[in-house]
Amino acid sequence: MDDRELEEIRRRKLLELQKQLEEEEKRKQLEAEMRARKEALLRRILTEEARERLANIRLVRPELAEAAENVIIQLVQAGQLVPPVGDDQVKAILLRLDSQGRREFKIRFARK
Repeated sequence: MDDRELEEIRRRKLLELQKQLEEEEKRKQLEAEMRARKEALLRRILTEEARERLANIRLVRPELAEAAENVIIQLVQAGQLVPPVGDDQVKAILLRLDSQGRREFKIRFARK
């Protein structure tokens, strides 16, 4: 390989890396926009206490908080929950989601 070929390979690789970085940045920006929209919607739907509870849950179990937020938004959009959604309603949703997510394990010992 001569110097021109190596330079061409380097240039293509650099362009490819730049394109990947741009795509990653666009994806992060889109995720941030979606999160901002979701937060604005939840601010209108939830009471202050309910938002605080979800924020506290997010610190310990972010997947549970995310699932609860999605369920709350779906229920409000379907008309099954009427805003403002209070802390007691959020507790009930969290308990229901938590009980669905947990499995009980039984250990059996086989004696010989």
